[in-house]
Amino acid sequence: MSESVKYNIVGVMSGTSLDGLDLALCEFSITDGVFDFKILDALTVKYDKKQKNKLQSAPYLNVENYFLLHHQFGRFIAKEVNLFTANHSLVIKGIASHGHTIFHQPKKGFSTQLGCGATITANTGLITICDFRSLDVALKGQGAPLVPIGDKLLFGNHQSCLNIGGIANISFDNLNGQRTAFDICVANLGLNFYSEKVGKDYDHNGEMAAEGKLCTELFNDLNNLPFFKATGAKSLGREWFENDFLRVIENYQLTVNDILCTLTHHCAYQISQTLNNNKLNNVFITGGGAFNNYLINTLKHYFNGTVTIPDEQVVNFKESLIFAFLGYLRLTEQTNTLCTVTGAVKDSIGGAVYFSNNKI
Repeated sequence: MSESVKYNIVGVMSGTSLDGLDLALCEFSITDGVFDFKILDALTVKYDKKQKNKLQSAPYLNVENYFLLHHQFGRFIAKEVNLFTANHSLVIKGIASHGHTIFHQPKKGFSTQLGCGATITANTGLITICDFRSLDVALKGQGAPLVPIGDKLLFGNHQSCLNIGGIANISFDNLNGQRTAFDICVANLGLNFYSEKVGKDYDHNGEMAAEGKLCTELFNDLNNLPFFKATGAKSLGREWFENDFLRVIENYQLTVNDILCTLTHHCAYQISQTLNNNKLNNVFITGGGAFNNYLINTLKHYFNGTVTIPDEQVVNFKESLIFAFLGYLRLTEQTNTLCTVTGAVKDSIGGAVYFSNNKI
């Protein structure tokens, strides 16, 4: 039996739903071609109102202030990683930081995330892997989703893996055994947007949505957006949410509860369509949406297959776990981005790497 050296890597993730900064200290190894992992510790650093406002306003900053925030967010990540790892005596190989996506426009050739990797390395003294999307975009890919290679290599015993975060995305093996994946629809990004209008960060358990009424006309209009007719590699970002999705909803005069109810049905319907059309009989669900009882029950209404929700730690930290895994693959020079998923011209080993012997 051939077993590799164990790598301890901190995965760092900030999602579109702006829940907070997810940190996961993970251990990886490979034995006879099979990858093994452990989540040794994990936590979420909730964003305060000031931090959330900064991230929300980032797309509208001038160039100088944008790069100032890029540096400041890098220092913030470094500070939280230092606090997180202070109580661990383990040797940490590095930090794999996704950062916080601000602009995602692969058709124009770029996808950018806040959180300067050089700043993280300088303030932690640890190798930092970041900017995971740019190489794939340069190779004519979507730069997203990146999680599917982790789904395949770490959770391959499940027929399909669905993450319900700000955006709902899925990955599964097609009939040729190739991993395919794509963004399905807006999820918590929309639900949280309307929950905040009544002073709530999110709709706990989907309780407000459950009290609302389904608006069939809005439901149909959302489902008829051109994105849902597109096939192949496709991804969603904040720009589409603001320019296409919200504009449809703004045509209606509805209560927040009715909007939340309709958005929940839209999300559940689009997920079920994807599962049913691809003849998938079971789905493994992670991300914050897994805790939304109304959303999960609505999904079960549209989907006849088996729904599996793992333990709370995996639900909450699967994305930061997998970005730690992408960092592990980058450092060991193994493919971490699949062209069958992103539509790029070839597979790649993505991620910029910063080295430093000491922190400042």
